Amino acid sequence: MVIGSGGREHAMVWKLAQSQLVEKVWAAPGNGGTAGEEKAGNVGLEADPVTEEGQRALLEFAKEEKIDLAVVGPEAPLAAGIVDSFRAAGLAIAGPDKKAARLEASKVYSKSFMEKYGVRTAGSRSFTDPAKALAYAEEHFGKKLRRAEGKAPSPGEAPKAPPLVVKADGLAAGKGVVIAADFSEAKECISSFMKRKALGEAGKSVVLEEFLEGREVSVLAAVSAVPGKKAVIKPFIAARDHKSRFEGAQGPNTGGMGAVAPVPDFGPEAQKDFNAAILAPTLKGIIAEKMDYRGFIFFGLMVQDNRCFLLEYNVRLGDPETQAVLPLMDCDFADLCKAVVEGDLAEFNLKWKNEYACAPVAVAEGYPGSYRKGDPIAVNPAGIAGNGAKIFASGARRGEGGPLGSGMRTNGGRVLAVSALGATPEEARKKAYEALRFVSFEGMSYRKDIGLPADRTGSGNG
Repeated sequence: MVIGSGGREHAMVWKLAQSQLVEKVWAAPGNGGTAGEEKAGNVGLEADPVTEEGQRALLEFAKEEKIDLAVVGPEAPLAAGIVDSFRAAGLAIAGPDKKAARLEASKVYSKSFMEKYGVRTAGSRSFTDPAKALAYAEEHFGKKLRRAEGKAPSPGEAPKAPPLVVKADGLAAGKGVVIAADFSEAKECISSFMKRKALGEAGKSVVLEEFLEGREVSVLAAVSAVPGKKAVIKPFIAARDHKSRFEGAQGPNTGGMGAVAPVPDFGPEAQKDFNAAILAPTLKGIIAEKMDYRGFIFFGLMVQDNRCFLLEYNVRLGDPETQAVLPLMDCDFADLCKAVVEGDLAEFNLKWKNEYACAPVAVAEGYPGSYRKGDPIAVNPAGIAGNGAKIFASGARRGEGGPLGSGMRTNGGRVLAVSALGATPEEARKKAYEALRFVSFEGMSYRKDIGLPADRTGSGNG
């Protein structure tokens, strides 16, 4: 059973269903895409898996259907302790327990963990008092900071302080990170989060973080830290998500407008630095903190001249990175999940296809602001198949009857991704965009530069 309803979960269902170990995959609650997958079906849920009622319903369903393994997609059920509930009932589930999920659920805890175990990251301060946070921001922007070498100010121009990244402590559905260019923006954001409670309890505490520039890279990984067995983190091939809404890294941040894998500019030197400066100390911390972590982890990196800085942890696979990475996996995903849960990951042989993936995302008109729902999605399966591509539905629900595509309607901002493979990054990109021409719905939009040279952006893209 795959718990979740997005494009990431569709990709997981699709990959699990390919395994000879698997007879049936249930998506809870799933979406219009998972409903049409071979060997798959959706579980109708009346209560959210974040709630005790929702978790009880999933437990009962898992027992009735004799589910051998559950895999959690999104972060909120993990932070709510769904893994703890399943394990207490004697059921196998892939995901970190509630204690380990704090690596994503609390940015304050996450930053303290990084600092304690020597994970290379941006400098930061945490605050629970809005007055102290505002004073820190005012001091930051009041400093006369020297510009970077080669960028001396013009005659008469005062040196300018770099931006300040403001992060709400808790889970905020992608709305908890703001890059403040000056004090007025920082003040507005801090006041919104901490005083006006725009994000509820998530903004009760904030992290004010140093702004980093470079190229963003996502490294997904399998984690198995089981008491009594060798703890290990096995990284997947690197991916890159393009977060800005419009071409050229312009416009507001989104949940992700498309992904590519592997990343051509993340070579052996950067990988070696990541292993030493990020992965190894993270594993050390997981062991030292006695976390029961059997699932997946996402390292959000900023890379500067092959030096990696950790922006954030996610305690699950990324979306849309999963839609680019899983099609390249050349081993049994169900077997991998089994090894993770049973503590045998150290012996598992991760293998990857010698290809590239590109997965642009089609969004509803108005996204990431308000958008309409319920529009029919037209799909030409022959055109998709002719490019060797695969649709992964996200904000799409099942309509009345028909094969995949003929019965789907829009049901979210990010509606679907079209993922394609190629022998080169250029071929993967060409196939993905050609396949995307065979999908349409009212107001459909997408970035046209997914897979082109990377966005240069700062550490607010968390």
